[in-house]
Amino acid sequence: MTPKEVVKFAKEKKVTMVDLKFNDFLGIWQHFTIPVSELDEKLFEEGAGFDGSSIRGWQPIHASDMLVVPDPTTAVIDPFFEEPTLSLIGNIVDPLTKEDYSRDPRNIARKAEAYLKSTGIGDVAYFGPEPEFFVFDDIRYAQNQHSGFYFLDSVEGQWNTGREENPNLGYKPRYKEGYFPVPPTDSQQDLRSEMVRVMEEVGLRVEKHHHEVATAGQAEIDLRFLPLVRMADALNWYKYIVKNVARRHGKTVTFMPKPIFGDNGSGMHTHQSVWKGETPLFAGDRYGGLSELAMHYIGGILKHAPALAAFTNPTTNSYRRLVPGFEAPVNLAYSSRNRSAAVRIPMYSPSPKAKRIEVRFPDPTANGYLAFAAMLMAGLDGIQKRMSPGDPLDKDIYSLTPEELKDVPSMPASLEEALENLKKDHEFLLQGDVFTEDVIETWIEYKMANEVNAMRLRPHPWEFALYFDS
Repeated sequence: MTPKEVVKFAKEKKVTMVDLKFNDFLGIWQHFTIPVSELDEKLFEEGAGFDGSSIRGWQPIHASDMLVVPDPTTAVIDPFFEEPTLSLIGNIVDPLTKEDYSRDPRNIARKAEAYLKSTGIGDVAYFGPEPEFFVFDDIRYAQNQHSGFYFLDSVEGQWNTGREENPNLGYKPRYKEGYFPVPPTDSQQDLRSEMVRVMEEVGLRVEKHHHEVATAGQAEIDLRFLPLVRMADALNWYKYIVKNVARRHGKTVTFMPKPIFGDNGSGMHTHQSVWKGETPLFAGDRYGGLSELAMHYIGGILKHAPALAAFTNPTTNSYRRLVPGFEAPVNLAYSSRNRSAAVRIPMYSPSPKAKRIEVRFPDPTANGYLAFAAMLMAGLDGIQKRMSPGDPLDKDIYSLTPEELKDVPSMPASLEEALENLKKDHEFLLQGDVFTEDVIETWIEYKMANEVNAMRLRPHPWEFALYFDS
C-alpha cells in the first residue's frame, strides 16, 4: 500500500489506534501507539519521535531523540487489541540528519538486499526459517545473591506421568519421541492451528505445523519463503502471534534454544536461495543439483560460520544446544539430505525453483534482520571469492570417530568464542556498508557485558551438586 492507501484503509476498517512497531538492537519487537487522528500521509515522511536512549544498545541519553518512520507496505490490522488498531513496522531515522540509523536492524537488512543487487550477482535473496519453540503451562525463575532456580512445567511433560492430575490421562510424549504422534499424545493441535489462522490473518503464508521432537509441547510452524526483509518482518509477527495465542489459553511460549535438560533443543533451520529475475541461481548440475554459484555460497557460509554464530546463535543458552555428539549440527560440513550436517541440500523436489540450501545451526533467539543479513553477506563473500566448500560429508556425522572428524571445523563452543570469532572475522560484513564497525563493536561489547560476564559471575545450581562437598 501507499501512504494514501493506508490512510484510506484505516478509515474503511474504522481504526481508532495506530501501533508503530520496530526491533531493538537485540531483536525484541518494541512499539508505541498513536490515535488515528495522528495518521496522515506526512507520518510516512516525517515519522514519530521516541526516546532512543531507553532502547538496548542504541543512543546515549544526551542524544536520545529518534524517529520511527513507518513503512506503508507493512500495514495490517493487529489481531490482538480490543480497539481496532492498525499496525505498521517502521524504520529508524536520525531526527537531525534524516539518515537511516546504522544500528537499526531493519536498516541493516535493507542494506543487505541493496548490496546483493549492487553486486550484479542476483536481485533477491529468499529466506525460509523454521523456528521451533516450547509451549509451557508454568515457568518460574529467580536469582539473587544467595539463591537461584528455574522451574518449568507442561501437562505434556514426560516427567509428569506419575503426577496427581485428577485424573492423569497419560499420553505424554516420551523424551525425544514428540515427532510426531497424533492426538491425544499431541495435545496442542488446535492451539497450533489457531496460531496458523492468526498468522494468515496478517498475511503470512504457512506451509505446515507439527509437534517437534522434544516432550513438553515443543512445536514448529513453517513459513513460506519470502525476500530477506519481508521474512525478518514475518519472523517478528510469528513470535508475536505464537506468544499471544498461547497467552489466550493460559500458556506461555519460549524460543530459548535449550530450556529442558536431556531432550532436544529448539533450532531455526534457515532455507535460503538467490535469484536473478525469474532465474533460480542455486539450481545446476553440481553436487545435489546445485550450481557452482550455490557451492561457492555454501563455501562462504562454512568459512564464516564461527563468526556468523554471534548473530545466528546469539545467547549463552544457544551453546547448550550446540554441543558435539548431540542433536544440533556443530560440524561445519555440507551434505544432501543429511540432517547431521551444518548445511543441508533438501532433495524434496526436482524443480530448479525449489533448489535451495538449509543452514541448520541457527536458533530462534536470533534477530532475523541481523542473522539473515549476515548469512547473505557470508554467502556473497563466498561467491565473490569463489570459495570451495570442500567435499560433502554424506555419512552420519554423529557416528564418526574423532580421528575421522579431525579435519572438519566446528561451531564455537560458547557465546564468548563466537564473539571472538566475530571480532577477528567481520570484514565480509562491512561490504556495501551493510554492517558497520560501530554495529560490530556495540554488539560484541553489549553481549560480553550483559550476557557473557553476567553468566560468569553467577554460580550454577549444578555446581553445588558437583562441588559443595569438596
